[in-house]
Amino acid sequence: MIVTTTPTVEGRTITAYKGIVVGEAILGANVFRDFFAGITDVLGGRSGSYEKSLNEARETAIAELEERARAAGGNAVVGVDLDYEVIEKMLMVSASGTAVVLD
Repeated sequence: MIVTTTPTVEGRTITAYKGIVVGEAILGANVFRDFFAGITDVLGGRSGSYEKSLNEARETAIAELEERARAAGGNAVVGVDLDYEVIEKMLMVSASGTAVVLD
């Protein structure tokens, strides 16, 4: 399935719009990860554990988006927007876009 942030897919024609689809993922923060991320923040550098969690949440949200697009009868999602939010100690990633049928 093609998933893109652009409103069209070059070289392909959108033949039907199936509606807005959304995928979400919410991950709780781990106490040990928070502790080590705090040390990284003080010493400088990147927090590998948070980067891994962020990547996992993004992949989950996009996979759910694709699943909902298929269920709606689409074979692609255009205009995808990723949104990241922190809700208390949890990370939420949502992906939204328009399910379409490409020729």
